[in-house]
Amino acid sequence: MSVSTAAVDQAICTPLPVLGRDVTVPLVTGGEVGYAALDYAASAPALQRVWDDVAAYAPYYGSVHRGAGYLSQLSTDLFEKARETVAEFLDCRADDQLIFTRSTTDSLNLLAQALPADCQVFVFETEHHASLLPWKDARVSYLDAPRTPHQAVETLERALAARDPYGPALVCVTGASNVTGELWPVRELAAAAHAHGARIVLDAAQLAPHHPVSVRDLDVDWVAFSGHKLYAPFGSGVLAGRADWLQAADPYLAGGGASRKVSRREDGGVDVEWHDSAARHEAGSPNVIGAYSIASACKALTEAGFDTLVARERHLVDLVRAGLAEVPEVRVLSLFGDDAPRVGVLSFVVDGWNSSHFAAALSAEYGIGVRDGLFCAHPLVRTLLGTAPESQGECGAPEASPGEKSLNAIRVSFGAGTPDEHIERFVAAVRELVTNGARWTYHTENGRCVPAVN
Repeated sequence: MSVSTAAVDQAICTPLPVLGRDVTVPLVTGGEVGYAALDYAASAPALQRVWDDVAAYAPYYGSVHRGAGYLSQLSTDLFEKARETVAEFLDCRADDQLIFTRSTTDSLNLLAQALPADCQVFVFETEHHASLLPWKDARVSYLDAPRTPHQAVETLERALAARDPYGPALVCVTGASNVTGELWPVRELAAAAHAHGARIVLDAAQLAPHHPVSVRDLDVDWVAFSGHKLYAPFGSGVLAGRADWLQAADPYLAGGGASRKVSRREDGGVDVEWHDSAARHEAGSPNVIGAYSIASACKALTEAGFDTLVARERHLVDLVRAGLAEVPEVRVLSLFGDDAPRVGVLSFVVDGWNSSHFAAALSAEYGIGVRDGLFCAHPLVRTLLGTAPESQGECGAPEASPGEKSLNAIRVSFGAGTPDEHIERFVAAVRELVTNGARWTYHTENGRCVPAVN
């Protein structure tokens, strides 16, 4: 049975229900307006489906792996089935391990402490700090920002060709930039890594909410992502992939759950036998609601269909890009060029405006929430900006020291729950602010640009 074009168009135009879609916020100019949440890249709103699933489970909450009671057994079963659901969502290999963590940052720090001795790590300067900084105990090579996907692969191949060929090596790369939204050539980078005897970990924090992620198809060794970017609340994350390095490493945290057997020695010390399973790195009482919420989000996105979700997001990206292109004062930041495929994340600067001032005006006068600053990717944003505009507006950026010219950008990000109206209001607000200026006075307070009290 064929699907009509009208049905497809309707699916593309219909956002998934998310929490907060009916929230109104006050405007400094008077009245209230429905809040336009356009900061998905930091934390996406929870899907209504996820919230409903968690609410239905909440009365049955019990200790996991700890009790003989019915609720404990139910919660343990739910926790382990959540692991299976997420592994299926990621298309993991049969012998991969999936560990529940607190976030992408936590996942990559866990992997960093599990690296074999004398491991070499290769990471582009374009990474989010979560994947740029955890490798302090390894030999790290920071690679310059590429200007095309092909250049990214060539840069990595040259670096790997020059490395010590006998020791272990790891490549860390993002799937989609949290600054530009641009998609990276993950499959090609994985092939380059494996050709030179290295492994690769994919930071999928910005990719997994927008595109399907297959560990098998991309041929990555590990993948990490956060629940709070995948429309799931509760501070949870995932590290999934090869088990050998994880099993050989000391537990990420020492404590109950990670240990299989603990006994006293005659000399007064303690002997510990650690688990070889994912439990080895999940010490303490696990965040069962966080794990369940991620699994629920994975099911919801799979059922919605990534073909539809991707088509809808391309529609929203086209709306934003077309609208900003009509404002000459706006410069959209990009590594790979304006035509590079991207997820729903765009960063830009506006001539004559400090980005913090512009973001504050969007919020206070239009009810639009975006992000300003360097987005926890300082080297990348500084590379993309080069120099700051001479005219900086009324407020300084939170990262600027007293007397320094602030260097920051504005980021708009959106996804499966974003209605067209939010994008249209954002584009209209940008045009109006550039043309007419802010209608309110702003100043810096506690490092943030805020509306002055008139």
